[in-house]
Amino acid sequence: MTSIAIPSRPKPRSAARRRLRTWRSKAGFTLFAAGLCGIFILPLIYMFTAAFNDSNTLSTAGAPLFPAVGRNYDCTDVKICQFKSGYWADAAKTKWVESTDFVSAVGPLPLYILNGRTLALLQDMDFSQTNRPSLFLDPQTNETITTQIPVPQIPRVWDFHITTGNFFQAGDWAQTIADGGFLTFFRNTVIIAGLGTIGATLSAIIVAFGFARFKIPGRDALFLVLIGTILLPFQVILIPQYILFQAIGWTGSWLPLIVPHYFSNAYNVFLLRQYFMTLPRELDEAAMMDGASPFRILISVIIPQSWPAIISVVLFHFFFAWNDFLAPLVYLSGSPDLYPIAIGLNYLNTTFRTANAPAAIQAAALMSLILPVIIFFIAQKVFMRGIVISGVEK
Repeated sequence: MTSIAIPSRPKPRSAARRRLRTWRSKAGFTLFAAGLCGIFILPLIYMFTAAFNDSNTLSTAGAPLFPAVGRNYDCTDVKICQFKSGYWADAAKTKWVESTDFVSAVGPLPLYILNGRTLALLQDMDFSQTNRPSLFLDPQTNETITTQIPVPQIPRVWDFHITTGNFFQAGDWAQTIADGGFLTFFRNTVIIAGLGTIGATLSAIIVAFGFARFKIPGRDALFLVLIGTILLPFQVILIPQYILFQAIGWTGSWLPLIVPHYFSNAYNVFLLRQYFMTLPRELDEAAMMDGASPFRILISVIIPQSWPAIISVVLFHFFFAWNDFLAPLVYLSGSPDLYPIAIGLNYLNTTFRTANAPAAIQAAALMSLILPVIIFFIAQKVFMRGIVISGVEK
């Protein structure tokens, strides 16, 4: 009698193994997303750290990424910090011979790490040109040490240190560009962005309400024409606009930066129209039965339910106007007292591009982000809700 082998069924995976596999997948995706986001925000991280860093640290090769200053050894004993002033070339022996004259390096001496020892630099003998050794002092043993390693190749000792003087220096430099400095730049930007945002939002609400609620002949064709203007780059219409504004005497003022936004924008209209179309028409009909006019329906029915989308439009345009560079550069050239923050930073960078400028310029750029960041975090919840809902039609 022969027996038939029945293949055994694979054991089902335990719940713990399934949870572990799910956790690994989520953890891997999260780490990948975090790394990708980290790459995008690296310039922002550099700006933040550089704004609080010392200017000399930024210009030093091998300096750490965090705010720091070089650690020094304060030499107060003349005898300990005494060393021979230099070397001279002995042609007969074809080598460098020590000088018999002594000098003292009293004061703060930069500290370096050489062969695991913390040494104070007495004199850099310019290895790249003269092939003479550099002189170091060991603060622990008071021993003078020579080395043929170039000083730039020796790691420096750094201490974490936050520098706030960059902000004051940037403010002093901005004062030379316009009266009032950064306060003038901020005031101008708030006025331009604020007034432009009011006009862009109001006009977009009215136009979007018309496209979403009124059935007029050719409505869809007009909407397509409006959306088609998105494909037209700003640079194409820049020269005709400039000629027009110059003819009516608007150049050299804020009017070209504010008034055009009161005639609606395709991006804003599309965003609001999509949101308005998600609102039930029964609400409009109920208001009409109570005798409400279209304007009353817009004010009392549509707008109160559309704040997420409206806040999104407000933030989009405000941030755009806050960061706008090309239009103010064209229309406000030669009027520094009217410059917004973007133009002020550009002139600050081009005027004070020196060895000590990077830290102060980064501090100025960081100050320009304070107000937009505060506004974004205050309206973040409503803003994200408007972005999600306005792009999906029920």
